[in-house]
Amino acid sequence: MQFLNDRYRDEIFEAAFENAYHCLVVVDHQGLITYMNQSYCRFLEVDQEKVLGMHVADVIENSRMHIVVQTGEEEIADLQYIRGNHMIANRIPVRSNGEVVGAVGTVLFRDTKEWMNMNSHIKDLLSELEHYRSQLKHQHGITYSLHDIVGSSPAINEVKRKIKKVAPGDVSVLLRGESGTGKELFAHSIHHLSERNSQPFVAINCATIPEHLFESELFGYQEGAFTGAKKGGKVGKFQLAHGGTLFLDEIGDMPLNAQVKILRVLQEGEIEAIGATESKKVDVRIIAATNQPLEKLIEEHRFREDLFYRINVIPIHVPALKERPDDIRVLAKYLLHKITKRSGKRVIDIHAEVIDFFMQYSWPGNVRELENVIESAVHLTNTEVITMEDLPEHIQPDTYLLNENHRLKEIMEKTEKQAIENALRKVDGDKIRAKHLLGIGKSALYEKIKKYGL
Repeated sequence: MQFLNDRYRDEIFEAAFENAYHCLVVVDHQGLITYMNQSYCRFLEVDQEKVLGMHVADVIENSRMHIVVQTGEEEIADLQYIRGNHMIANRIPVRSNGEVVGAVGTVLFRDTKEWMNMNSHIKDLLSELEHYRSQLKHQHGITYSLHDIVGSSPAINEVKRKIKKVAPGDVSVLLRGESGTGKELFAHSIHHLSERNSQPFVAINCATIPEHLFESELFGYQEGAFTGAKKGGKVGKFQLAHGGTLFLDEIGDMPLNAQVKILRVLQEGEIEAIGATESKKVDVRIIAATNQPLEKLIEEHRFREDLFYRINVIPIHVPALKERPDDIRVLAKYLLHKITKRSGKRVIDIHAEVIDFFMQYSWPGNVRELENVIESAVHLTNTEVITMEDLPEHIQPDTYLLNENHRLKEIMEKTEKQAIENALRKVDGDKIRAKHLLGIGKSALYEKIKKYGL
C-alpha cells in the first residue's frame, strides 16, 4: 500500500490540485503565497514561480485570504470579483497546534461555457441590484451603504458591528473622528440599514452655512418673512427630512442660537418656519458628526451641554487610518480602481515599495488624503504601475520629514520608530524574527520598543 502511495503520489496531487476545473491558492500566516496551481496562474495570467512569496492581495484582485488568516474564520461560497468576472470563492484557515498558520483558497468553475452562463446570470442580478440602488440614491439621497466601507481590520469591523446594532432604532447617533475618516459614509450606512431607508436622507454641513442663514436653512421661511425672501417661501432641511434622517455634519461649528432651536425640535418634535404663525410636527432621526472635542467646547460655553446629551445617545468612534493599518493595502487598491474608472487612465497596480511606504506614513488627512495622493499619482505616472517617483512631492519620504521642521535627532528617531513598526508588522509581532530583519540585538530591540512605546 505504501508502494502504491509513493508511486502515484504525484499523479494524485496533480489530479486533486492541478486540474482545469478549479483554482487553488495557499498562503502562510503573513498572507504570502506558498502555492498557486496552474489553473489559477493561467486565469490570472501570472508566472507560477514569480508569485511565490508575494502578498496575496498583490496578486489576486479583491482577495480576502490574508483576512481569513487574521480572523481564523472560514468563508464559504463568497462572491469575488476577479478580472471582470464574478467567481465563487472558498477560504479555509489552516491550523497547527491550535494556531492559524495559513489558509487555503479555491475558486470553482466547471467549464468555460457553464461558467459564462452562470457569470452572465450573476452580472444580470447585480446590474438589477445596482439599478435599484441608483433609484434609491436619486429619490432619497442615499449614496453609500455598509458595503461601501472598505476594510476588515478589528477597528473597522467593530464600527460595522455597532452600526448594525443601532441602525434599526430611532436613537440619535454621534459619529466622532478625525477629519477625512469618512463619517458621512457611516451616516449613510446607518440610514440605509434603518427602517427609514425608504424615506429621505438629508445632509447639512454646519461649518459651511453663514450664521445669519442658519435658521432659514434648517427650518425654512414663509413668503414675505423678510426682505429678499423667495416667492412662495422655502422648505427647511427638517421638513425635507420628514420621515427620514437628518445628518448634521460638523455639529461643533453650529452657532449657539441655532443650537437652542435644534434642542427645541428634538424635545418637542415640531418646527416653526421663519414668519410662520404656527408650528408643524416633524419626525426625523438625528445623526450628528464632529471632529472637535465637544466636551471642551461645553467648558468654553461654545456648545450647549443639554444638546450634547441629546445627540450623544449612541457615540460611535470612526477610527483614523493610522488606527487601521491593516486596511491600507486593500483600501489603496480599491481607491486606485475607483479613480482609474473615473479618469479613464490605465493604471493597474501600485508598486510594493509604495504600499510599504503607505503602511508607514501617518496619514494626518486619513482616507481623504490617501485618495488624493493616489489620484495625484495616477495623473503623474507615465506607466501602468504607481511607483515612489509618482507620489506628490509633499508625501515623498525625504520631503515630509523635513517639512515637519524637526531637528536631525528627531528625524532619525522618527525614521527608526517607523522601521521597527514596519518590521514588527511584517512578522506579526514576533520580536525574535524582527531583530533578525532589522539586524540588531535582542536587548537593543527591546530597549527601542520600550523607548517608542511600541
